[in-house]
Amino acid sequence: MEAEPEHQLNVIFLPYPAPGHMIPMVDTARLFAKHGVSVTIITTPANAFTFQKAIDTDFNSGYHITTRLLPFPAAELGLPQGLENAKDATTLEIIGKMRLGILMIKDQIELLFQELQPDCLVTDMLLPWTVESADKLGIPRLYYYSSSYFSICATRTILKYKPHQKLVSDTHRFTIPDFPHNIEMTPLQLPNWLRTESSVTEFFEAVFESESRSYGSLFNNFHELEGDYEQLYKSTVGKSWSVGPVSTWVNKDDERKTNRGHSEDLAREPEWLNWLNSKQNESVLYVSFGSLTRFSHSQLVELAHGLEQSGHSFIWVIRKNEETEKGDSFVQEFEEKMKESKKGYIIWNWAPQLLILDHPATGGFLTHCGWNSILESVSAGLPMITWPIYSEQFFNEKLIAEVLKIGVPVGAKENKWVGVEDCADVGREEIAKAVVHLMGKEESIEMRSRTRKLSDAAKKSIEEGGSSYSNLMQLLDELKSLKITRALHRQSK
Repeated sequence: MEAEPEHQLNVIFLPYPAPGHMIPMVDTARLFAKHGVSVTIITTPANAFTFQKAIDTDFNSGYHITTRLLPFPAAELGLPQGLENAKDATTLEIIGKMRLGILMIKDQIELLFQELQPDCLVTDMLLPWTVESADKLGIPRLYYYSSSYFSICATRTILKYKPHQKLVSDTHRFTIPDFPHNIEMTPLQLPNWLRTESSVTEFFEAVFESESRSYGSLFNNFHELEGDYEQLYKSTVGKSWSVGPVSTWVNKDDERKTNRGHSEDLAREPEWLNWLNSKQNESVLYVSFGSLTRFSHSQLVELAHGLEQSGHSFIWVIRKNEETEKGDSFVQEFEEKMKESKKGYIIWNWAPQLLILDHPATGGFLTHCGWNSILESVSAGLPMITWPIYSEQFFNEKLIAEVLKIGVPVGAKENKWVGVEDCADVGREEIAKAVVHLMGKEESIEMRSRTRKLSDAAKKSIEEGGSSYSNLMQLLDELKSLKITRALHRQSK
């Protein structure tokens, strides 16, 4: 879709270097380019490496999309060269250093903004200073939020009313105020910064202030998924556009769907695919906890036994980390045992999630409730076992299990950065019980039916005339009108 050069929108995307933030933003940038926008993604070399192949393919297909790279100051921060993404951080201290690193290259980023003279900035929520950058340029800033409307509304409401502070203990329940549904939580399920005030609380207050001052917000979402909370957001915060599920949309003409967020090619017939092909339809549980979760040894043991005790087949993605590399032989022995029984299959470090979820043998997803994973599961029509770990994931669990009723909670009780201590929060019995509930056909009939309906709605939303398609077209028209108005204003001076 070609646009006249003088009328062509020029939009900069600035992602935050963590997979859950970066993957949907890059997909959204590619969508903009596929609808006639000239797009520049600003990032650092190691981050660009994970998605550059997709950008090159789009560019070679005639779309106006490029990346501009800025060196990341790893050495000055005492970080190893190439450590530029939260998925490679092993401690909260390293995450903090990475955030400092972004601030250290802020001036260079702003010089690029000046050089490229964009018509709009689309920047991650965790880069609140960019609202000032947009003001200086006299252009709109779109605040990019890579999770659910439910989670952002819950966070803002709890920050405002502090209902959890009136309780006797951290395990007592409170109700989220002003919500369309009756949702109860405990203080332990809240992120640390929301539970107890700290410097991180101040940072998020700045984030929400920048959100209120932005032109509007972009969500990787679709109206039919959580319309009540989209409406709540619009009435309490401001304008927003739901343009998802972006992964399904940008990959819809790509049969391979393989390398999203990854730079390696797949082998022609990988072993995991042969294993999945040997299984009956909807008989396998896919188990993955995203890029940042690092379980302790004790929790890995409980999870392995829980999966085995359930009696159902599973394909489990495990990240190699200190626990699995310091001579801990348990997981390796478990892997051998599963190979012999053919009941389970372990993939180390990275898996082509979209391909596995779309495989006919896959019947459910045990997930950490990261928003990308939830949307991919919904798009594939798969119900979930919810095991939130940290951040806004406990809010997402409430949405999945209690509002949409397409998930079974495993019983996670505390929101925390995992791997800090060697303990197990969820036992094998609870895990096995949740797997049996989800994978047993009788128990999950209604859940499967609801998920399939949402899957159909997701696919329709990105077709011409669908809710997300219409939202994107409306947003692009609005940005073009603003560009023309600014040009006329300059001419009249």
